[in-house]
Amino acid sequence: MSPALVALVGRPNVGKSTLFNRLTGVRTAIVEDLPGTTRDRLYGTAEWQGQRFALVDTGGLRFRDPGASTARSRSANSSEEFSLSILEQATVALDEADAVILLTDVKDGVVAEDMDVAAFLRQHDKPVVLAVNKAETDARVLDATEFWQLGLGEPMAISALHGDGVAELLDSLLSNLIGTPAEDGEDDSVRIALVGRPNVGKSSLLNALIGEERAITSEVPGTTRDPVDSRLTWHGQDVTLVDTAGIRRRGRIERGIEQYSVLRSARAIDRADVALLLLDTTEGVTAQDAHVAGMIEECKTGVVLLANKWDAVTKDERTILEYEKKIRSELQFLPYAPLLFISALDRQRLHRILPTALEVHAARTQRIGTGPFNQLIQQAYFQGATPSRNGQPLRIYYGTQVAVAPPTFVLFVNNSKLVHFTYARYIENAIREQHPFIGTPIRVEFRTRS
Repeated sequence: MSPALVALVGRPNVGKSTLFNRLTGVRTAIVEDLPGTTRDRLYGTAEWQGQRFALVDTGGLRFRDPGASTARSRSANSSEEFSLSILEQATVALDEADAVILLTDVKDGVVAEDMDVAAFLRQHDKPVVLAVNKAETDARVLDATEFWQLGLGEPMAISALHGDGVAELLDSLLSNLIGTPAEDGEDDSVRIALVGRPNVGKSSLLNALIGEERAITSEVPGTTRDPVDSRLTWHGQDVTLVDTAGIRRRGRIERGIEQYSVLRSARAIDRADVALLLLDTTEGVTAQDAHVAGMIEECKTGVVLLANKWDAVTKDERTILEYEKKIRSELQFLPYAPLLFISALDRQRLHRILPTALEVHAARTQRIGTGPFNQLIQQAYFQGATPSRNGQPLRIYYGTQVAVAPPTFVLFVNNSKLVHFTYARYIENAIREQHPFIGTPIRVEFRTRS
């Protein structure tokens, strides 16, 4: 089931990036006091009351020229093009969105730009939750009632910086998302997405795997605009292969249709069981490759690394080892991902791709019994260096696996603040030593038990 998509919109400098960071739990948006800092849409995932949704942060919307001068300088023209680009990106996000959070600033009150954004949203006919930011005092909470005049329902006073009112905002948001239909309905197949930067051979690989010319292939980057679903059965297992548009780094994404394609690709990764990340061995691992890999890791999707165009590489007996070492070094945050050297053109090792992807899917749904898991944890606890602070050592009482896809473990301890990220990584490595969970990220959470 595809997670619902929520677009975060508003005029410049009302705190959208701060709220995005709070809701997604990671600092991926640049936060500055300068208007227009967020230039491209940012895509992340959030969860509230057990319901997961995707969140898109957009740049500040501006519908009128803020300059007072009648002379139109080159910088003014540049600013106008910049505002138009942001408006196009926001329109793309709204077209895809199931609901919208409109963020305003209580300190400024209702300004003309807020009225412009509200009118813009009414054209799209999507459920809107109106959030009034920077309401850190009782007086500002009272001032938030002024925003009723936008005609978008009850204004919800919040502080994105301190978290005040955010829980109530999310409750209201979920009430608008309940009953949101999935794009694909009920689907029991294993969803495998082919992802990567433009022109690494995704469509050629899809055609080779399904045995027909289903996707258009071309030497021109960006031929594939939208995800293409192809169904097949592999040894009795239903599989859906999704070919996606090439993903570039933010800042290199062109305006217009490519922005739409990148958003669709990001959603395809988010709802896939396994992502096949294609790399071009003739060019090596690039910053764009690392960016796409980071999207996969953030979505906690299973992953298989495919080093494509291996037929074009001059080889000796050490070539594959040197290439593997370099790829592992560049993508060191995916040490659990299996790596295959393939050629979609010459069909080298293609027979290993689907079995490996299904092995990753099986690992994502693997469960460890509570008894064996606690034995594993106790062994790791006594063998490793126990963290402590001010003379208080960490104590692990017990642990259990609480979820799959991805496998998620909760350890109950005397004080979760004693756990440094290096110790969390140590515990994860101890788990993988006995249960590799090939190709899938795992989550390990530490909770204080009184």
